[in-house]
Amino acid sequence: MTHSKTTSAGGRTLDLTHGPITGTMLRFALPMIAGNLLQQCYNIADTLIVGRFLGADALAAVGSSYTLMTFLTSVFSGLCMGCGAFFSICRGQRDDARLRRGVFLSFSMIAALTAALWAAAAAQLDPLLRLLEVPDAAYGLMREYLRVIFWGIAATFLYNFFAALLRAVGNSTVPLAFLAVAAALNIVLDLVFVLVFRLGVSGAAAATVLAQWVSGVGLMLYTLLRMPALRVHRADCRFDRALALELARFSLLTCLQQSVMNFGILMVQRLVNRFGTAVMAAFAAAVKIDSFAYMPVQDFGNAFSTFIAQNHGAGQTRRIREGIRAAARVCVLFCVPVSAAVFLFAKPLLTLFISPEEMEILRIGTQYLRIEGTFYCGIGVLFLLYGLYRALEKPGMSLVLTVISLGTRVGLAYALAAVPAIGVLGIWWSVPIGWFLADAAGVLYYVMSTRRS
Repeated sequence: MTHSKTTSAGGRTLDLTHGPITGTMLRFALPMIAGNLLQQCYNIADTLIVGRFLGADALAAVGSSYTLMTFLTSVFSGLCMGCGAFFSICRGQRDDARLRRGVFLSFSMIAALTAALWAAAAAQLDPLLRLLEVPDAAYGLMREYLRVIFWGIAATFLYNFFAALLRAVGNSTVPLAFLAVAAALNIVLDLVFVLVFRLGVSGAAAATVLAQWVSGVGLMLYTLLRMPALRVHRADCRFDRALALELARFSLLTCLQQSVMNFGILMVQRLVNRFGTAVMAAFAAAVKIDSFAYMPVQDFGNAFSTFIAQNHGAGQTRRIREGIRAAARVCVLFCVPVSAAVFLFAKPLLTLFISPEEMEILRIGTQYLRIEGTFYCGIGVLFLLYGLYRALEKPGMSLVLTVISLGTRVGLAYALAAVPAIGVLGIWWSVPIGWFLADAAGVLYYVMSTRRS
């Protein structure tokens, strides 16, 4: 049976070092999957309402803003993810005192970095927009949207940090609950601010920011009030150089991996912007569908990482190997039907965001989805590899795989898009090629390292 632990204050957690492997991973992963699907609703709500009611230029602006914000928040979300691996190992070792000291140090460091990131982004907004080569038709709208959305950066940090902490100790349901409330609030506020108060793209941004603060502050208060085992004591609030270096080893490479990944995507967005607002709008809508389609396997990869980290901390090598095989089966069984569905229903899915009269935008978006959607197994395996190496205290390998995947994607995209006969199709085809090259490198490294051990 699956072992679980209930804290004295009612916060329920799963012990991932015992019980049936596939069932335990899925039981832990499902709330994470549901939570991140809801998180996608933040931007999907903006995209749907903006695209249907404010037009293609506004859709292009909001879509490009999403890519930029994903890059900026990847800095602290990567740090939180790396620290989460450390927290999971502490839980596997049953060392709550060390975990609490790690919480204090990591929160202090990441909060300071988040504040610096917010200040820099706000001060350098126009240079960022010029770097992205945003067309004049979308420039003003994108600037207006970002000036508001930046106020949610700190809230996003709070949610990411406390969600990583709770998931590390086996609690994936509470972050889901707060995201559900925030997603519903975001959609309601979107409709009110855009359709009733006519606030345009700034109204859509304000709806997202308010929802982000509800989820971030709410999850922080829950953790402090309802999870006493995780509550930092006065004795924990001190600088420990050795522990800080260990946290840095976990978090900085994961942060760099996330930042490199999203910087590569940002450079692809810059290339897309050169093709005008029709391609920008198609890309904005298609990426939302794309992200929504493979988000479950991405979150399963994160749950798999927590499973591996707890068992690594507990020294259960055999269970780790069995978990890898089980996770690979789940990944393939999920990706194949999702790929078929996206390929077959690409155009109807796009009409959720784009008016049926926008035939050129629909044509471009359908091309993108049918190319990317066919190869979701490639990115599914890549997410498992990222999680595996992060949990085994080899975040440098995750960074190498990201460089291979995104380096291929960016280099090929710029090279192929410059060929008139290929054009924008070269951008789309570069993505799955990058996925499979990184997969081959990650699997080969694992096979070679296990043979040596």
